Amino acid sequence: MAETGNPKSVKFFFAILYKNSISFAAALRQINCRWGEIDLKGTVHTFDITSYYEKEMGSGLLRQLVALAVLRSPAELAAIKLDCIVLEKELSIGGKRIVNIDCGYLDDIKVVLASAKAAGQKIYLQNGIYADMQGRYSRGRYQPFPWSFPDFKAGWYDNELLLLRKKYLQQLHHMDRANDLTFQDK
Repeated sequence: MAETGNPKSVKFFFAILYKNSISFAAALRQINCRWGEIDLKGTVHTFDITSYYEKEMGSGLLRQLVALAVLRSPAELAAIKLDCIVLEKELSIGGKRIVNIDCGYLDDIKVVLASAKAAGQKIYLQNGIYADMQGRYSRGRYQPFPWSFPDFKAGWYDNELLLLRKKYLQQLHHMDRANDLTFQDK
């Protein structure tokens, strides 16, 4: 008989779409207040792969990944996505978003984003939120799928994701060692 247990912790990150550094800084402050310290700020990418957000946010958009320092349960994905939606509304000006915040996580074998939109490959979690796997680790990188977002497919975030994977594996190793030491003390 199979036994159930808690899932291993994962490394949460946010892909922040913004127009200027003021908007980015506001989002960063709120992420830090809501979910804790950030241990990685990725490269700034010109977000010209789609015009989907231009009507609301204007042109000349940028996108940057940031990651949380503390590992969390993957079960938090839906709640964090719902809070990202609230945060986007709180930061809006005149009913228009100044940031778009996509949250997700990675572990040693996959990258998963949260989504409020249904699609064939997405797995329903709760409260209108789906899990959308964007990549699977193979041959030294997170390989995209046919449905992966164009910026993930294009490899824009490959360096950041590999760095996050390295940090994640180090954090897991330290957690395992700490648990081993705690067990030995008993």
